[in-house]
Amino acid sequence: MTSLVQPLRIIIVSGLSGSGKSTAANALEDLGFFCVDNLPLVLVATFADLCRQSPEISKVALVADVREKEFLKSFAAIHEALRQRGTPAEVLFLEASDEALLHRFQETRRRHPLAPEGNLLEGIRLEREKLAEVRSLADQILDTSGLTVHDLRRAVNRLFTGSAETFRMNLKLVSFGYRNGLPEQADLMIDVRFLPNPNFVEELRPRTGLDPQVEEYVLKRPETQTFLVKFYDMVDFLVPLYEKEGKAYLTIGIGCTGGRHRSVVIAQALERYLRQKHTHVSVEHRDIGRP
Repeated sequence: MTSLVQPLRIIIVSGLSGSGKSTAANALEDLGFFCVDNLPLVLVATFADLCRQSPEISKVALVADVREKEFLKSFAAIHEALRQRGTPAEVLFLEASDEALLHRFQETRRRHPLAPEGNLLEGIRLEREKLAEVRSLADQILDTSGLTVHDLRRAVNRLFTGSAETFRMNLKLVSFGYRNGLPEQADLMIDVRFLPNPNFVEELRPRTGLDPQVEEYVLKRPETQTFLVKFYDMVDFLVPLYEKEGKAYLTIGIGCTGGRHRSVVIAQALERYLRQKHTHVSVEHRDIGRP
């Protein structure tokens, strides 16, 4: 019985050192591409065949540059071999001006791969010369000289989705109890211990914020309703700004005393609100099972 062969999209990200290949790869990863950095070119065709047999991989991005010893000798042949195998690769070539690359290397104090002990400018120009053939095979050439990392991410989104606005940040909501410590991964935290506490109501104490009666007890209070209006407004203001800055993940921690009642109710309410506008929303109730 033969295995099913899946359609596969391959993008090879190449270009000059310091031009932003890592940032471009990160942007592609956020768009759902399986990314591999510096895979030996002799393995690319085999790697593509394996990916085509996987039902979980449909988009692959490979970063390839002069760090790989056989890159310059083998690139054209590998590019043609992929086409012959029915999986042509799209090539994204990144470049920048000599001045921009000089500034980036001087700012980061990294060594240029073709000028480890010598003149930086000579190394940049030598690499540009050596990569001329790779550049000639490129489907997309992107000059990153005047781009910030956020500009570059948007440019990659535009090239491979048709829109700079397609990227949406992943939102995660975590309810927690302050007595059990703060969630380490939270970017923002809100304290809801000022809301009425179901723990002081005997019939509600053993239940959690997922219980309709506990939810009603918390949400029906006027102070809760006023708070939610202001809280939603703050989140609506912040989320687009974080997305504009290229942040891939935003975690919002919502805390009460024990993490079983109020924080759970508010996290659930915020999730319902956010799902009206965002598809990438998840919620975790960290301490809901604690006594």
